[in-house]
Amino acid sequence: MHETAAVGDGSAIWELAQIREHASLGTDCVIGRGAYIGTGVRIGDNVKIQNYALVYEPATLADGVFVGPAAVFTNDHNPRAVAPDGKAKRAHDWEAVGVDVAEGASIGARAVCVAPIRIGRWAMVAAGAVVTKDVPDYALVMGVPARFAGWVGRAGERLEADGEGQWRCPQTGERYAEQDGVLSPIEESKEQQ
Repeated sequence: MHETAAVGDGSAIWELAQIREHASLGTDCVIGRGAYIGTGVRIGDNVKIQNYALVYEPATLADGVFVGPAAVFTNDHNPRAVAPDGKAKRAHDWEAVGVDVAEGASIGARAVCVAPIRIGRWAMVAAGAVVTKDVPDYALVMGVPARFAGWVGRAGERLEADGEGQWRCPQTGERYAEQDGVLSPIEESKEQQ
Protein backbone atom coordinates (compact mmCIF):
# COMPACT_ATOMS: atom_id res chain seq x y z
CA MET A 1 0.00 0.00 0.00
CA HIS A 2 1.34 3.41 -0.95
CA GLU A 3 1.96 5.84 1.92
CA THR A 4 -0.42 8.43 0.40
CA ALA A 5 -3.35 6.00 0.22
CA ALA A 6 -6.10 6.42 2.83
CA VAL A 7 -7.76 3.40 4.41
CA GLY A 8 -10.84 3.71 6.63
CA ASP A 9 -11.29 2.05 10.00
CA GLY A 10 -12.16 -1.61 9.95
CA SER A 11 -10.97 -2.18 6.39
CA ALA A 12 -8.94 -5.30 5.59
CA ILE A 13 -6.39 -5.65 2.80
CA TRP A 14 -5.21 -9.16 1.98
CA GLU A 15 -1.73 -10.17 0.84
CA LEU A 16 -0.40 -9.20 -2.56
CA ALA A 17 -3.05 -6.50 -3.00
CA GLN A 18 -1.72 -3.24 -4.40
CA ILE A 19 -3.23 0.07 -3.30
CA ARG A 20 -1.73 2.92 -5.35
CA GLU A 21 -1.00 6.57 -4.67
CA HIS A 22 -3.85 8.75 -3.35
CA ALA A 23 -6.41 5.92 -3.50
CA SER A 24 -9.00 6.11 -0.72
CA LEU A 25 -10.98 3.31 0.88
CA GLY A 26 -13.89 3.92 3.22
CA THR A 27 -14.63 2.06 6.44
CA ASP A 28 -15.18 -1.69 6.70
CA CYS A 29 -13.95 -2.53 3.20
CA VAL A 30 -12.39 -5.83 2.16
CA ILE A 31 -9.74 -5.88 -0.56
CA GLY A 32 -8.92 -9.45 -1.63
CA ARG A 33 -5.65 -11.17 -2.37
CA GLY A 34 -3.86 -9.81 -5.43
CA ALA A 35 -6.42 -7.05 -6.11
CA TYR A 36 -5.20 -3.84 -7.75
CA ILE A 37 -6.59 -0.42 -6.78
CA GLY A 38 -5.29 2.31 -9.10
CA THR A 39 -3.96 5.77 -8.38
CA GLY A 40 -6.64 8.07 -6.96
CA VAL A 41 -9.46 5.47 -7.07
CA ARG A 42 -12.26 6.42 -4.65
CA ILE A 43 -13.99 3.61 -2.74
CA GLY A 44 -16.90 4.10 -0.34
CA ASP A 45 -17.80 2.25 2.87
CA ASN A 46 -18.59 -1.48 3.11
CA VAL A 47 -17.15 -2.29 -0.32
CA LYS A 48 -15.89 -5.80 -1.11
CA ILE A 49 -13.35 -6.25 -3.88
CA GLN A 50 -12.58 -9.91 -4.35
CA ASN A 51 -9.29 -11.65 -5.23
CA TYR A 52 -7.40 -10.47 -8.31
CA ALA A 53 -9.92 -7.80 -9.30
CA LEU A 54 -8.33 -4.89 -11.18
CA VAL A 55 -9.80 -1.43 -10.53
CA TYR A 56 -7.95 1.12 -12.67
CA GLU A 57 -8.08 4.86 -12.12
CA PRO A 58 -10.13 7.03 -12.19
CA ALA A 59 -12.81 4.57 -11.05
CA THR A 60 -15.21 5.45 -8.24
CA LEU A 61 -17.12 2.88 -6.19
CA ALA A 62 -19.94 4.05 -3.92
CA ASP A 63 -20.97 2.49 -0.60
CA GLY A 64 -21.88 -1.20 -0.56
CA VAL A 65 -20.41 -2.13 -3.96
CA PHE A 66 -19.34 -5.74 -4.60
CA VAL A 67 -16.65 -6.55 -7.18
CA GLY A 68 -16.24 -10.26 -7.92
CA PRO A 69 -13.02 -12.22 -8.38
CA ALA A 70 -10.88 -11.23 -11.37
CA ALA A 71 -13.29 -8.51 -12.53
CA VAL A 72 -11.61 -5.72 -14.54
CA PHE A 73 -12.42 -2.01 -14.76
CA THR A 74 -10.60 -0.57 -17.79
CA ASN A 75 -9.48 3.04 -18.14
CA ASP A 76 -8.26 3.52 -21.72
CA HIS A 77 -10.89 3.84 -24.44
CA ASN A 78 -8.28 3.38 -27.21
CA PRO A 79 -5.48 1.27 -25.69
CA ARG A 80 -2.14 1.20 -27.48
CA ALA A 81 1.38 0.47 -26.23
CA VAL A 82 2.87 2.81 -28.82
CA ALA A 83 1.98 6.15 -30.42
CA PRO A 84 1.35 6.33 -34.20
CA ASP A 85 5.06 7.09 -34.68
CA GLY A 86 5.98 3.75 -33.05
CA LYS A 87 7.41 5.25 -29.85
CA ALA A 88 6.29 3.91 -26.47
CA LYS A 89 3.31 5.76 -25.05
CA ARG A 90 3.79 7.50 -21.71
CA ALA A 91 1.32 8.65 -19.07
CA HIS A 92 0.87 12.07 -20.72
CA ASP A 93 0.02 10.46 -24.11
CA TRP A 94 -3.52 9.50 -23.12
CA GLU A 95 -6.38 10.54 -20.87
CA ALA A 96 -7.73 7.98 -18.41
CA VAL A 97 -11.51 7.41 -18.39
CA GLY A 98 -13.26 5.69 -15.52
CA VAL A 99 -15.96 3.32 -14.41
CA ASP A 100 -18.44 4.83 -11.92
CA VAL A 101 -20.23 2.24 -9.79
CA ALA A 102 -23.23 3.48 -7.77
CA GLU A 103 -24.45 2.38 -4.35
CA GLY A 104 -25.06 -1.31 -3.75
CA ALA A 105 -24.20 -2.48 -7.27
CA SER A 106 -22.59 -5.89 -7.85
CA ILE A 107 -20.08 -6.85 -10.53
CA GLY A 108 -19.78 -10.61 -11.13
CA ALA A 109 -16.62 -12.69 -11.35
CA ARG A 110 -14.46 -12.06 -14.42
CA ALA A 111 -16.78 -9.33 -15.71
CA VAL A 112 -15.12 -6.58 -17.72
CA CYS A 113 -16.38 -3.01 -17.43
CA VAL A 114 -15.11 -0.97 -20.40
CA ALA A 115 -14.77 2.70 -19.44
CA PRO A 116 -16.25 5.21 -19.61
CA ILE A 117 -19.46 3.79 -18.14
CA ARG A 118 -21.74 4.05 -15.10
CA ILE A 119 -23.19 1.05 -13.29
CA GLY A 120 -26.41 2.18 -11.59
CA ARG A 121 -27.58 1.80 -8.00
CA TRP A 122 -28.23 -1.81 -6.94
CA ALA A 123 -27.60 -3.02 -10.50
CA MET A 124 -26.08 -6.44 -11.10
CA VAL A 125 -23.54 -7.38 -13.77
CA ALA A 126 -23.47 -11.14 -14.36
CA ALA A 127 -20.27 -13.14 -14.16
CA GLY A 128 -18.27 -12.99 -17.39
CA ALA A 129 -20.25 -10.08 -18.86
CA VAL A 130 -18.54 -7.39 -20.92
CA VAL A 131 -20.18 -4.06 -20.14
CA THR A 132 -19.76 -1.39 -22.83
CA LYS A 133 -22.77 0.86 -22.04
CA ASP A 134 -24.24 2.45 -18.93
CA VAL A 135 -26.33 0.12 -16.76
CA PRO A 136 -29.56 1.56 -15.27
CA ASP A 137 -30.36 1.41 -11.55
CA TYR A 138 -31.63 -2.07 -10.50
CA ALA A 139 -30.88 -3.59 -13.93
CA LEU A 140 -29.49 -7.09 -14.43
CA VAL A 141 -27.16 -7.29 -17.42
CA MET A 142 -25.40 -10.33 -18.84
CA GLY A 143 -23.58 -11.55 -21.92
CA VAL A 144 -20.96 -10.34 -24.36
CA PRO A 145 -21.66 -7.53 -24.91
CA ALA A 146 -23.82 -7.16 -21.79
CA ARG A 147 -27.51 -6.68 -22.43
CA PHE A 148 -30.50 -5.99 -20.18
CA ALA A 149 -31.89 -9.28 -18.80
CA GLY A 150 -34.33 -8.10 -16.12
CA TRP A 151 -34.58 -6.21 -12.86
CA VAL A 152 -33.08 -7.00 -9.45
CA GLY A 153 -33.90 -5.60 -6.02
CA ARG A 154 -31.65 -4.59 -3.15
CA ALA A 155 -31.43 -8.23 -2.02
CA GLY A 156 -29.95 -9.21 -5.40
CA GLU A 157 -32.94 -11.37 -6.35
CA ARG A 158 -34.52 -11.09 -9.79
CA LEU A 159 -37.77 -9.15 -9.44
CA GLU A 160 -41.13 -10.70 -10.34
CA ALA A 161 -43.87 -8.93 -12.26
CA ASP A 162 -46.59 -7.65 -9.91
CA GLY A 163 -49.09 -5.93 -12.18
CA GLU A 164 -48.57 -3.53 -15.04
CA GLY A 165 -45.40 -1.53 -14.49
CA GLN A 166 -44.99 -3.01 -11.00
CA TRP A 167 -42.32 -5.39 -9.72
CA ARG A 168 -41.81 -7.22 -6.40
CA CYS A 169 -38.80 -8.80 -4.71
CA PRO A 170 -39.59 -12.44 -3.86
CA GLN A 171 -37.23 -12.32 -0.86
CA THR A 172 -38.05 -9.02 0.84
CA GLY A 173 -41.46 -8.15 -0.60
CA GLU A 174 -40.17 -4.70 -1.61
CA ARG A 175 -42.17 -3.26 -4.48
CA TYR A 176 -40.88 -1.25 -7.43
CA ALA A 177 -42.46 0.81 -10.20
CA GLU A 178 -41.17 0.94 -13.76
CA GLN A 179 -41.80 3.98 -15.91
CA ASP A 180 -40.12 4.74 -19.24
CA GLY A 181 -37.40 2.14 -18.62
CA VAL A 182 -36.56 3.50 -15.16
CA LEU A 183 -37.17 1.42 -12.04
CA SER A 184 -37.71 2.99 -8.59
CA PRO A 185 -38.78 1.62 -5.23
CA ILE A 186 -42.46 2.43 -4.70
CA GLU A 187 -41.68 4.74 -1.75
CA GLU A 188 -39.26 6.74 -3.96
CA SER A 189 -41.85 6.93 -6.74
CA LYS A 190 -44.46 8.38 -4.36
CA GLU A 191 -41.99 10.96 -2.97
CA GLN A 192 -41.20 12.20 -6.47
CA GLN A 193 -44.86 12.86 -7.30
